[in-house]
Amino acid sequence: MTAGTAQAGGLSRERRPETAPLPSSQLDVVIWRSGAGGRLERFSVPRAPSQTVLDVVTWIQRHLDATLAYRFACRVGMCGSCAMTVNGVARWTCRTHVDRVAPAGRLELRPLANLPVIRDLVCDMREFFDKWTAAKGAFVPTATRRDPPARVPPASRERRHADAAIECIGCGVCYASCDIVAWRPAYLGPAALNRAWTLENDVRDGARVARLAAVAGDAGCHACHSQASCTERCPKHLAPTASIAGLKRLASRSLFERDR
Repeated sequence: MTAGTAQAGGLSRERRPETAPLPSSQLDVVIWRSGAGGRLERFSVPRAPSQTVLDVVTWIQRHLDATLAYRFACRVGMCGSCAMTVNGVARWTCRTHVDRVAPAGRLELRPLANLPVIRDLVCDMREFFDKWTAAKGAFVPTATRRDPPARVPPASRERRHADAAIECIGCGVCYASCDIVAWRPAYLGPAALNRAWTLENDVRDGARVARLAAVAGDAGCHACHSQASCTERCPKHLAPTASIAGLKRLASRSLFERDR
């Protein structure tokens, strides 16, 4: 079922044998099995109208191999837990239709890149969220429950910048798509830096100075090469590249103001 391997993206890349054309009613699905040193395994799956990639994985787990490990929760693009690498591209599988990404009827499914593989299509997300912590991605209030609610004008510059980046749900697609993370594993990554930018623009937050210092180091915003893979692949249509550029401006401005 496999022949030859090569290393890429932290997983061994196995060459699949050439196969005869499948009937139009069947999908040729190749899935990564086991951990980082695993293998590719082939399945034949019936095609169906409006079929998503998550539908395909679920069908295999229910009908062909109950040991297949993968994550999902909401199935409607709200949680991001079903993200995988689909034909070489990180995607939410619940919102990815087979007809769009596999018109020839062939799918290759792997776990997200740049993260340790636990088993099959399941990654260990701890280092992804640890980087959110390192980027001080938690809101630090400056008011108490006894204070009146803060009034932040919707038209203010800070509010607009925060609103533009706040919808991130932490799916990891941008992180898996980032070449800088692959080259420099210590890099905080687009999701953590996007979160930092959101909080830097929240006038209610009390940790903006400490947070800017945390994301301005060698593994922070200045390590970004602005290749924009994160922005291109974000399922929420956010622009982490723009958020990181904003952090670079803030960090440079802070440096000049400190040296005055």
